[in-house]
Amino acid sequence: MKKYWILWIFCIFVLLTACSSNEDNMESSDSAAIEDSVSVEENSLAGDGASEAHDASVTENQEKSNSKEVSASDRKVIYTANIDAEVKNLESALQSIQTKAAEYDGYIVESSISGETEDRTANGHITARIPQSHFQEFMLFVEDGSTNVLESSTTGQDVTEEYIDLESRLKSKVIVEERLLSFMEQAEETEDLLNISNDLAQLQEEIEEITGRMNYLENKADLATVTIYLQENDVTLAGMSESDLNTWEKTKQQFLKSVNFLINVLSGLFVFLVGNLPIFILLGTIGIIIYFILRKSRKKE
Repeated sequence: MKKYWILWIFCIFVLLTACSSNEDNMESSDSAAIEDSVSVEENSLAGDGASEAHDASVTENQEKSNSKEVSASDRKVIYTANIDAEVKNLESALQSIQTKAAEYDGYIVESSISGETEDRTANGHITARIPQSHFQEFMLFVEDGSTNVLESSTTGQDVTEEYIDLESRLKSKVIVEERLLSFMEQAEETEDLLNISNDLAQLQEEIEEITGRMNYLENKADLATVTIYLQENDVTLAGMSESDLNTWEKTKQQFLKSVNFLINVLSGLFVFLVGNLPIFILLGTIGIIIYFILRKSRKKE
């Protein structure tokens, strides 16, 4: 009987030992499974990040490639022109330029005029912004309306590469802005909110600077700047010299000269008499007094 009890106790001990070992193995298996799961998730996230980085790199390379393949019509070129010319009538020329600029959907930036003096003729200048599609037409209009073009120059600055670079930077910063806004919604700590808010404010300021620069380049490229300097001159028509005039024309000229001479003489005489009238009155008064004195003296004799 005692042997059976010993055998029974030994079986129970073996059974308890086996159960304990099984539980340890199960816990170890569960821990390994969890670690494997975390590792898989980390690898997945790393894979996603690498994929996003690869996509961003591909996008950037595509944009650089596209910048090299921009067609001539899509390029951003800033045109600046200067014209120095002579005109017959300064005010009329300035008015026609303003009218033509408005007709081409342009506008006047600056305009000034100086009157004629002893040392120089009347002159002025005008600065206009003209759509690039009408730029050449406007230049031809100004030159054709002048009696003499003293100087004409045009310069162009290609800013296509800078514009595409700004466009690419803007897209990247907008993506970062969206992520920061998403992080701000998920943040729970006050410190995290403040840090994200500061980063977001700085990023938005950079976006505004890029947008402002892009708008400036677009405006400069869409509208050419034309500065026109004008001076009034006396135009002598060909074939009207004195040697080429016929007899009738010579007669008319001589008649006009005679009339002008008489007018000048009469005008000078009138100015002399009226201008010296006080002296004449004084001399006349003195003469009359002397006349009466002499007359009385003769009567006494």
